[in-house]
Amino acid sequence: MNIERISQPFIKKFPGDFSNNPMQRNTPKVLFSTIAPAGFDKPQLIAFNKTLSEEIGLGNFDEKDLDFLVGNNLPDNIQTYATAYAGHQFGNWAGQLGDGRAILAGEITNDSGKRTEIQWKGAGATPYSRHADGRAVLRSSVREYLMSEAMFHLGVPTTRALSLAFTGEDVVRDIMYSGNPQLEKGAVVIRTAESFLRFGHFELMSAQQEYKNLENLLDFTIENYYPEITASGIQKYKAFFESICTRTADLMVEWFRVGFVHGVMNTDNMSILGLTIDYGPYSMMDEYDLNFTPNTTDLPGRRYAFGKQGQISQWNLWQLANALHPLIKDEKFLEDTLNRYGNYFWEAHDKMLCRKFGFDELRKDDEEFFTNWQGLMQELELDHTLFFNQLEKLSGETDLKAAFSDISYSVLNKEKLGKLKNFIESYKSRLNSNTISREESLQMMVKSNPKFILRNYLLYECIEEINHGKTEMLNKLTQALETPYEELFPEFSAKRPPEYDDTAGCSTLSCSS
Repeated sequence: MNIERISQPFIKKFPGDFSNNPMQRNTPKVLFSTIAPAGFDKPQLIAFNKTLSEEIGLGNFDEKDLDFLVGNNLPDNIQTYATAYAGHQFGNWAGQLGDGRAILAGEITNDSGKRTEIQWKGAGATPYSRHADGRAVLRSSVREYLMSEAMFHLGVPTTRALSLAFTGEDVVRDIMYSGNPQLEKGAVVIRTAESFLRFGHFELMSAQQEYKNLENLLDFTIENYYPEITASGIQKYKAFFESICTRTADLMVEWFRVGFVHGVMNTDNMSILGLTIDYGPYSMMDEYDLNFTPNTTDLPGRRYAFGKQGQISQWNLWQLANALHPLIKDEKFLEDTLNRYGNYFWEAHDKMLCRKFGFDELRKDDEEFFTNWQGLMQELELDHTLFFNQLEKLSGETDLKAAFSDISYSVLNKEKLGKLKNFIESYKSRLNSNTISREESLQMMVKSNPKFILRNYLLYECIEEINHGKTEMLNKLTQALETPYEELFPEFSAKRPPEYDDTAGCSTLSCSS
C-alpha cells in the first residue's frame, strides 16, 4: 500500500499536545494530542476493502501491510494523534471528551486530488479514553466495518471502512453492563472519511472561550469541505450554518428512508459534514415502531428513538449554534435558520415517502395518508423494509393475508386484515391519481426501497461465525450489502426469526456494543 502518501496537515495547522503521553487527562487549549497506537504482536486479517483502498489512493494490500492495519511499526511519515472535542450526551453537557478509541494516521490524497482521513478504532488508549483501555472487541468492530459499508451502498452519507483485523489479544467487556464481564477477542477496524470533525470539536473551543482557535477551525472546515461557500466574513459563517443544517436534515431523511436508528445521537457523534458517524448501538428497523431504540442505555426515556431522530438532530444543531454564536453574532439569524429546519425536514421527509410509495408528487392529502400508514404499521407490527417490497408486488388479485402475514411480527386477525384492506384500497386510489405511469412509479419505488438491509440478527450470526474461525457469512453479507436494491440472497429477505427477539446483540444493545 502507498502508506508514504499519508500526511498530517491538521496537526500542522492547530495547537496540540506533542508529548505522546497516554495518561487520560484534560488537555485545555489544544485540538489534539499525539499518541502512539498500542502495538499488537499477533494480528490477523479478517477483511480488507480493496475497492475503497484503490479509490482513496492506498492501492493494493500486501502481507507486509498487515502491521499498518493495526498500527504496528509505522513509518516516519506518520505521526499519529487523537483529537479533543466536547459534547452533550443524552442531553447533558459532558465537558471534554475526545477520541477515546480512535487514533488518526492522517490523510491521504488520491490521484484525482480527493483527500481522505484514515483512522484506527481500537488501537489503544489516548488521553481521551476516560479510564478505558482504548481497545475494541470483535463484535463492535464487525458491526462498524459492515454497517458503514452497507450505508454507503444504500446511498446514505457515511464514514467508510477499510479493514478489519484481529489484534491477537483478548479484551474484557461487560456487554450489557450486568456485572458479568467476559473476555472477548480484540480487533481493530480502520475507518475513513473526508473528515471526522464533529459538532463537539466546535463546542469544546467555544466552551473554553478559545475563539481564535474556533475561528481557525471553522475557516479550515469551510475551505476544505464546503468549497461551494464563496462569501467572506460573517456571511461565510452564516452560509456554513445554513449548509450544515441542510446536510443534517437530508441525512435524517435518509435514515428514515432505509429504517436506520443510530441509537446514541450525542452532539459528539454528529458529523460536521452531515455523515453517519460512530456505529455503536445502532439497528436497522425490523418491525416498524416510532418508539424503537436499540440502545439499552437510552431506556426508559427513549431520547434517541427512531421517530425522534429528526427533532434530536435539530436540538443538536441548536448546541452547534450556541458554539458558533461568538463568531456569527446574530441570534435572530441562528433562531430563524433553526426554526426553518423543521419545515425543511418534514417536507423532505414526506417527499421521500412519496418516492417509497411511488407517488408522482407530494400533495396536501398525503400527510393524512402517511399518518394513517404509520398507525397501521405499528398496530400490525409490519416489517418496515419488507412492507415496501410487498407493495411493489401488489396486483388486483393479491391475497392480503398470504402476502402480509409473513412480514408481520403479530397475528393478522380478521380485524387487522380489515384495516390492512382499507389502507391498501386507499393506497391504490392514490396511485391511480398519479400523473405518471405505473412503470415510472414502480421504478421510483425500486430505487428508494432496498431489498437487503443489514439486520442485527444477521450481524449477530456473522460475529458468532467469525468467533469460530468461519468467514462464509461475512463474505455473503459483504456481497449482499454491495447490491442492496437487488435480492442477491433471498434468505436474507425475511423478517427477524422469533428466537432472536430477546437476544442481546439482536434486538437490544448497549453503548459498549
